[in-house]
Amino acid sequence: MATTTEKKSGGILETIKTIVYALLIAGIFRSLFFQPFWIPSGSMKDTLLIGDFLFVNKMSYGYSYASCPSIKIPRFGINIDATDFCGWADGDNTRLFGSEPERGDVVVFRHPITGGDFIKRLVGLPGDKIQVRNGVLIINGTPVEVQPDGKFVEVAEPQGPQRLSPRCENSPVGTGGTCEKSKFVETLPNGVSHSILNIENRNSADNTALYVVPEKHYFFMGDNRDNSSDSRVPSIVGGVGFVPYENLIGRADRVMFSSAGRSMLFFWTWRSDRYFKAIQ
Repeated sequence: MATTTEKKSGGILETIKTIVYALLIAGIFRSLFFQPFWIPSGSMKDTLLIGDFLFVNKMSYGYSYASCPSIKIPRFGINIDATDFCGWADGDNTRLFGSEPERGDVVVFRHPITGGDFIKRLVGLPGDKIQVRNGVLIINGTPVEVQPDGKFVEVAEPQGPQRLSPRCENSPVGTGGTCEKSKFVETLPNGVSHSILNIENRNSADNTALYVVPEKHYFFMGDNRDNSSDSRVPSIVGGVGFVPYENLIGRADRVMFSSAGRSMLFFWTWRSDRYFKAIQ
């Protein structure tokens, strides 16, 4: 007959085993199927807002080393990168069960140098010639169709956990004032239409050099065109540059819910109009 001490030790062991199994199952699910992603910045406004919570479909493009999870919790000193799990698969720019992304997809990918997760819109495919002139995207020598669509309006106040203040076309705007950006509908060559925002046409990202996208690489841009670090600037000088095929993590299809507060746990700040909102 088991003693009380043996029962307690057995119960603790079973609890530990249950936790380990749960973590393994969660890790496998996160690696193979869906990865949670919380939008930290305004680079994809108004398609995605700071505080949007979504799941990234990892089955969309197959699997590579980037499909393995990264676990970063600075508060507890945890910094486990995908390469720590799957570094053996890094470097050949291939994918298992791979399929090609489509122009216009909203994609989460690993930054080619820092390894951080980014989310942007895919506008350039391998072999494409990409340039931006006066804020207009030009693909293979043809400007994309752009139609005015009014104004995007938000409150000029700190947003999200990083307390980022939005940039405004009608600056200067005091805290609590109305922040405006010009809104357009951009239609890509394959017929995909989506919203983009404009603040000014004076910065270098509005007038770029001509880029030729290498084989098995992609060119990404944020929908908030004047507030996005993307492929218009090479990765070696602080941008994103061309993104290798193997760095794609998955496609973002739908916002699950959205928090306008400092934490997604502040349910009273959730935006009622963004539950299960399709990403276009």
